[in-house]
Amino acid sequence: MKPVIYCGNSQDRIVGFESQAKQRILRLLDKLCAGLDLHPKDFKYIGVVGAGVYELRVRIGKQYRIFYVTKFAEAIYVLHAFVKKKQQTSRHDIELGSQRYKALINYRGEKNEQET
Repeated sequence: MKPVIYCGNSQDRIVGFESQAKQRILRLLDKLCAGLDLHPKDFKYIGVVGAGVYELRVRIGKQYRIFYVTKFAEAIYVLHAFVKKKQQTSRHDIELGSQRYKALINYRGEKNEQET
């Protein structure tokens, strides 16, 4: 079972979500970690953020979103969590997810160099 690693303030953002949305997101992340649900009911590939990045979508009154990466063997990375306010995902959310993805790739590269 893979652990979940939260980037930036994504864990705090999820904790601040409405209770039902938070519970559903955490349950879906648990399934992803266990390899039970590789394609949740409502998800979308978000290649503009980074290769292998998906958006998990939960709608309970508001539209809750997380950007996450499952392609690495060691963990599932949650890059960004937010409440979507308009039909189109904001440039700010896409850029923040992209920055965190780039930081993750750099971190993994540095970590691999140190291990060899």
